[in-house]
Amino acid sequence: MSRGGARNRSGPAADPNSGRSDRRGYVLTALPSSYDGPIPDFPLDGASAREVELWEQKWRGPHGAAWSQPSEAWRIWDVALWVRTAVRCEAADANAALISNLHRLGDRVGLSTAGLAEMGWSIATDDLAELRDDKPAARKSSRDRLKVVGGDE
Repeated sequence: MSRGGARNRSGPAADPNSGRSDRRGYVLTALPSSYDGPIPDFPLDGASAREVELWEQKWRGPHGAAWSQPSEAWRIWDVALWVRTAVRCEAADANAALISNLHRLGDRVGLSTAGLAEMGWSIATDDLAELRDDKPAARKSSRDRLKVVGGDE
């Protein structure tokens, strides 16, 4: 049995905005909001249509950008196990052990909030998307901006 020292998830999570994190050089890797690169084939035998669908859906999300890195290639098998487990959890007869395993695998591949923090990842927000979506109100004419000041005396 191990003794002493830091353990996974022992104590509060590191805050990337704190001074201590600055001194330690702790920064999160921002993942893009989506991934449009190549998706590997589902590595497990006998994949169902739902497994392939969920596999492609998860790869198109922000995590696909991280999983596609050569240093993260070993996670592909774990992602496939997560997909297979998630599909089995969709069934009405899913038991607590299966759901617990789904959570554990989600942490391992970074699909949960805790898993993201553990991997040192964050999902980048597209702050300009709201500005692109908000279209300025169309003006009828420059006269619409004028205010009429009455001289009722």
